[in-house]
Amino acid sequence: MRHTDVLVVGGGPTGMTVAGDLARAGRSVTVLERRPGINPSSRAFATMARTLELLDSRELAEGLLADANRAQEVSLFGGARLDLRHLRSRYRYAMITPQTTVDTALGGYAKTQGADIRRGIEVVGVCHDEDGVIVTAQPKNEPGQRTTWHASYLVAADGAHSTVRRLLAIGFPGRTVLSSVVLADVKLRNGPGGGLTLGSTAGEFGFLAPYGRHETDGSWHRAMVWDRGHQVSDRAPVGDSEVADVLRRAMGTDFGVLEIGSLSRFHCDERQVERYRHGRVFLAGDAAHVHSPMGGQGMNTGIQDAANLAWKLAAVLGGAPDCVLDTYHDERHPIGRRVLRQSGLMARGITLSPRIARGARDLVAPWLFRLPAVRDAVAGSFAGTGLRYPRRSGHHRLAGTRGTEIPLTAQRLTVVQRTPGFVLVRERGADRPDEPRLLHAERADRGPAVLVRPDGYLAWAGSSVDGTWRDALREWTGG
Repeated sequence: MRHTDVLVVGGGPTGMTVAGDLARAGRSVTVLERRPGINPSSRAFATMARTLELLDSRELAEGLLADANRAQEVSLFGGARLDLRHLRSRYRYAMITPQTTVDTALGGYAKTQGADIRRGIEVVGVCHDEDGVIVTAQPKNEPGQRTTWHASYLVAADGAHSTVRRLLAIGFPGRTVLSSVVLADVKLRNGPGGGLTLGSTAGEFGFLAPYGRHETDGSWHRAMVWDRGHQVSDRAPVGDSEVADVLRRAMGTDFGVLEIGSLSRFHCDERQVERYRHGRVFLAGDAAHVHSPMGGQGMNTGIQDAANLAWKLAAVLGGAPDCVLDTYHDERHPIGRRVLRQSGLMARGITLSPRIARGARDLVAPWLFRLPAVRDAVAGSFAGTGLRYPRRSGHHRLAGTRGTEIPLTAQRLTVVQRTPGFVLVRERGADRPDEPRLLHAERADRGPAVLVRPDGYLAWAGSSVDGTWRDALREWTGG
């Protein structure tokens, strides 16, 4: 039997973020991924601002942005536009690049930090009790070479069709919301421009995201198309003409499809597990929640699940109270539910069929999205920068909010957090407390001192002089 602190099942962006963060914190972690390599049919293409902040704290953002496109707005129905240029973030745009690129970067991060990554291995058995988790795995399609693993904790990050979830008989309630959606890489003679572009009629929709791949005779885009009148099985083949025809009708113009690369047909569900924690087993990413692809939330939500969970596992392995792990569900389940709701609303809005309803939508939406309060709330929700976690009783009103935009006298917070741990940001001009277990920084403005968790959210705010930050630190670390 082999032993590890944490076993991660699934080597996508969620699993690799968990693995890299745990290894960076000094914990032993093993990743079991059934595919021999990175999944070439990954659907995500938009990395939002909050995820870019997390990638920056792992020294990955700049490298990814170097070869990516940046979309500052999203065109919607009726001429409405979702403007990302007012986000309270260093990244006032969505990074447009294939998920495989992000997968590669996070896989490299996990490996560099010391995670043990084993590909071509599938899980065939899981059992857990108060003492740990035992997992039986084997090389894919080779049932005679089974290996048993023992871990203190198991993270199921193995996707919408999670093997771990099935083996433990964990329900995944929900329903299908769209079927026969086609995803394709298309080379266009005359692309629509630099932003994310949506077109829809009563019978179809098309969506285009520009990649950074430009050639002399055109530019490459990730395209998503749907035709109400052509609802077929996911297994039905997709022809080049289907993509070009639906795209032309949905957009109301012909961008000139020169070439089509990868093609896939899929359906999308709205589903979420009732609990993200099952004893010593945790579900994250698509294993915990799936939803409409509208808004580009899937990969982003999974990476943020991982960033929330990994430091808590590391803390409990280091002596923090077990109840810290319960906060993973408490904080992330409501976020997952919100993502399902907002992505679903967008999907239903795009696919409206009745003429009166579409007319009302196209009349109201452009006006609504021009209101700064609405614009900023919706953009912040989709980008992840406007989300917060519940504030614990008796804590400062800032507790649970994101600390990334606090101005510091030296490096920005995401650079400080490239070393794992809690960060005590003291008031401007205040003396540095004697606490070697913490990372330290100083505010450049007149705000209060804050204690920043490893995932970038505030655990405490107040006066650094009274020492109450030590109580908050003890709540989370037990030390």
